[in-house]
Amino acid sequence: MRILVLGDVVGRPGRETVIEYLKRVKNKYDFIVVNGENAAGGYGINPEISQNLILAGADVITSGNHIWKKASIIPILSEPDSVILRPANYPANKPGKGHVTVVVKGISVQVINLQGRIFTDFKGDCPFKIADRIISTTEADVRIVDFHAEATSEKLALARFLDGRVNVFVGTHTHIQTADDQILPGGTAYLTDLGMCGSSNGVIGMDTKCSIGRFLSDRYSKLVVAQGKEMINGFDVFLDDKLSVSEIRRVYEYVQPIEDST
Repeated sequence: MRILVLGDVVGRPGRETVIEYLKRVKNKYDFIVVNGENAAGGYGINPEISQNLILAGADVITSGNHIWKKASIIPILSEPDSVILRPANYPANKPGKGHVTVVVKGISVQVINLQGRIFTDFKGDCPFKIADRIISTTEADVRIVDFHAEATSEKLALARFLDGRVNVFVGTHTHIQTADDQILPGGTAYLTDLGMCGSSNGVIGMDTKCSIGRFLSDRYSKLVVAQGKEMINGFDVFLDDKLSVSEIRRVYEYVQPIEDST
């Protein structure tokens, strides 16, 4: 089984680049996860965008701290067959679910979405305890974790806590891909942060001038999505016949638009 997990999709450049990229590569993969929480104008996701990502090849869409930015997505999160996740360690009364299991070629693949608490204002439940509870009370042949967190220490600590209990553990949120891809001692494929899918011309996907202006003025100002030199960041993992991790590869590619043949 070959799995592709793509980092935070940022705005129109990110989602259009992901759709173009998946046209080329989706037939190589058995299962694709995309973090879509920045896909709508850099903040949140809406039903149309989520549907377009699913039609392009995403089996599951994960999210993070911006999942509530677009009110239109909230009813979709609560649909029984929804494959759009919000972090599982949000309070139980929040709409939606934090994990989903999809059967692919007779193999049950579970995706768990969690949010970190270090260096953030997130006040939800402990991701360690919630992850342990989900894994202890559900069945799956393959498990993938997207941990949307700021601190590298929190990501690595949770990955080591779950090592051997999940097949793939990736971090999202910082939009900067790390170079520490590895197979942990228990067999879990690990990458601290996937990076992002979007324009590399800006600052973590947002316009450079706007971003620098915030630091110079020390005041809030609206950020807009950067344009140009789009890239794809992600993680490519191959599981052998025993569903053990046997190959891993960081994905870091610049993508040119597909020429219109019509």
